Amino acid sequence: MIEQRFDAIVVGAGPSGNAAAYTMATAGLKVLQLERGEYPGSKNVQGAILYASALEKIIPDFRDDAPLERHVIEQRLWTMDDASHVGVHYRSSDFNEERPNRYTILRAQFDKWFSRRVRDAGAILLCETTVTELLRDPAGRVIGVRTDRDGGTAFADIVVLGEGVNGLVGQRSGLRPELKPDNVALAVKEMHFLPRETIESRFNLKQDEGVVIEAMGTITAGMTGTAFLYTNQESISIGIGCLVSDFAENQQTPYGLLEAFKNHPSIKPLLENAECKEYVAHLIPEGGYNAIPELYGDGWIVVGDAGQFVNAVHREGSNLAMTTGRIAGETIVALKQRHQAMSKANLAEYRRRLDETFVMKDLKKYRKIPAFLHRNKQIFGLYPKLFAGAAQTWLRVDGIDKRTKEKEILKSFRKGRTLPGLIGDAFNFARSWR
Repeated sequence: MIEQRFDAIVVGAGPSGNAAAYTMATAGLKVLQLERGEYPGSKNVQGAILYASALEKIIPDFRDDAPLERHVIEQRLWTMDDASHVGVHYRSSDFNEERPNRYTILRAQFDKWFSRRVRDAGAILLCETTVTELLRDPAGRVIGVRTDRDGGTAFADIVVLGEGVNGLVGQRSGLRPELKPDNVALAVKEMHFLPRETIESRFNLKQDEGVVIEAMGTITAGMTGTAFLYTNQESISIGIGCLVSDFAENQQTPYGLLEAFKNHPSIKPLLENAECKEYVAHLIPEGGYNAIPELYGDGWIVVGDAGQFVNAVHREGSNLAMTTGRIAGETIVALKQRHQAMSKANLAEYRRRLDETFVMKDLKKYRKIPAFLHRNKQIFGLYPKLFAGAAQTWLRVDGIDKRTKEKEILKSFRKGRTLPGLIGDAFNFARSWR
């Protein structure tokens, strides 16, 4: 272990940790970054969505050498029952722009690239190093970390916790409460490999164009959750996840849900002849604004998933992680330049800066959604069946007049749930967005 004093220690080499470390290192701070994996991204084999605007604010020229898969030109949103789906999609050639807005990426490759840029900026990275506890002075201020390496202590003016949703260092140190099962989802994901030409033909794509499918409905067996499919250059990322509390209450397994989703009539043709080479399980924070823990204190600050910074409504995570990491880094640099201590009072600037960004504004806007979805499971079971049944009744031409069909559709909805109940659910859902 390198035994010297640093301006900052960053725990974790994911998007939030890398963003914080890069921001501070480029400003001339002496930064030590600790990662428990064999290398950055070693625990993240799955695909993901990269939102360009967040990374551009950190590395403006990232497109020159970042390992990007496809830029997304089409978004599909599906509500699924057991045999069909009702969906909307948006596709635009405007997304074939010189500087595309969204990309699919492979996290293992992207995290390694981001880490290389961090090291090029001057930060020191130590992998296969687990932080076991935070070191404190007699007044209780965090002054460094202890690791599982021999003589593994390091000291710094501040410790940035970008350790992910588990947040074990913060929990063990009493900085944040234990994660609640209804504030976190367990997602399982696979990578299915196909020739590039097959993917482009199957999804009607050209060159580096990509498609994202996000789905909900009976595919989660009545539990609160969603599924997704992303196109990469020569692979397809597919996954599904539900709240941990729901898995605990139901006789369902994550891999069972994924197998059923892959074999759904709307999905199976998209994976035909693909070879599955990677499988991973991953925890995702789902509590939103109301679950955000204490974000700073004397000598410490929290970024990324450890702070519940995921927008579950829009399925955004990497952009929130990178933005919170950058804002934390900029706050620390500003305090350093003003020769101010990393005290809780001074670090309150971090929260003030965050409150001015889309991160807090969006999370606050949707703060009631997680609880609403958790309480109203019919959204993931009954309603998709009703919508699909109504769509089939309406679209089937069988000699029955349309007025009679309208009555049949209304009757099916009333049978599934009373009309006042449906109206009430719609009203509560709309109210929860305010």
